[in-house]
Amino acid sequence: MTINVISGGEEINGVTYTTAKKVSKVSVTHGKRVRHVLEEESITFDDAYADGVLTPHNDALVISPLVHENVKRVLIDPGNSVNIILLRVLNEMQAEDKLVPKAHTLSGFDNSSVVTKGEVVLTTFAEGVVKDTKFQVVEMDMVYNMILGRPWIHEMDAVPSTLHQVIKFPSQWGIRQIRGDQQTPKSINSIADSSTKNEEK
Repeated sequence: MTINVISGGEEINGVTYTTAKKVSKVSVTHGKRVRHVLEEESITFDDAYADGVLTPHNDALVISPLVHENVKRVLIDPGNSVNIILLRVLNEMQAEDKLVPKAHTLSGFDNSSVVTKGEVVLTTFAEGVVKDTKFQVVEMDMVYNMILGRPWIHEMDAVPSTLHQVIKFPSQWGIRQIRGDQQTPKSINSIADSSTKNEEK
């Protein structure tokens, strides 16, 4: 992939985006607004970060674990306006006593909707960065146990790259990263593809 953009950057919401000419590299520079981070520390993605990634691909960014050792398949989804956890997973964590009953209607891009069972605040751990994170609790069939959407991503000042299968974020120790588990979305997609083929038969 070649990105032909004038380097030097454009500031959007206090974050400067810069790209180098004719190089598959994207750099995101956080300024003073980021807490506990040295000024002008950059988050970069280049070809080196794709080492070990099976390409070409269009896989989702799936990580684990962040909340509990038994919670796998956590989807990082910048398209989601809330953080979501399944009621089943909350019960498996034996954290159902933290559930605050509160019904919200969540709508999908296809206008489908689901009413939440309530919300819960859980502590997320990401490479030494600890956050109390609010989740909407749903009871439904979903291949992922948890979805971390824009509220968590923005609170972390994180930058996910599905292309490079990594999420990076600033911390008081410098830029930290979590690698995605590319095999999980591939196996999920293969199951979905086989189910579709069986239905067509």
